Amino acid sequence: MTAAHFDFAALSPRDRYKLIIGTVVPRPIALVTTVDAEGRINAAPFSFFNALTADPPILALGVENHADMSFKDTAANIRRTEEFTVNIVDDAMAEAMNICAVGFAPGVDELARAGLTAVPGHHVASPRIAEAPAAFECRRHMTLELGKSREVILGLVQGLFLREGLADERLHVDQRALDAIGRMGGQGYATTRDLYDIATPSPEAFEADPASARRRTAHRK
Repeated sequence: MTAAHFDFAALSPRDRYKLIIGTVVPRPIALVTTVDAEGRINAAPFSFFNALTADPPILALGVENHADMSFKDTAANIRRTEEFTVNIVDDAMAEAMNICAVGFAPGVDELARAGLTAVPGHHVASPRIAEAPAAFECRRHMTLELGKSREVILGLVQGLFLREGLADERLHVDQRALDAIGRMGGQGYATTRDLYDIATPSPEAFEADPASARRRTAHRK
């Protein structure tokens, strides 16, 4: 098969961005809530986000600065308070999440504009969103400065709020009921409803039945 080659050293940051967000898909969405020095709530979605490790429990959040290199509200608030909450976005919250992406002036309560409900934090001062199926309360572990335009904030998870009934007694999460959405390229989004399993066989099982590594089964409900 042939492949087109893109030399990232020869591309503009904007062109690199388009290729990355169009290829690394779907990306989970973090609707991050923080509070400023006056205790005012800010909410903003980020799709440069993921879990890095469970021991210690670390979530990573990529935050881009404004065009003039000043910090966005989320980054500024985390620097001041060292706390934030990552709310997972389900399909029912998609439109409200998009309202939180509007570039409102500092101090505007995005949750109120979006019709979402703030619930006081337990481990942190930043609130969680009542409508979110899951919310991770985090304290800043460290911040990585990646050039002038972006920083990666690592959050140490202090606790998780999970909608009642989403986890069973073995702490397995019902992903269909979670109904999380993912970010695609441009303004695109994807659901996580069409699920299937591909079991990873042991070396011995693979040698006995190589097709076992290719076998798809409908995701168990």
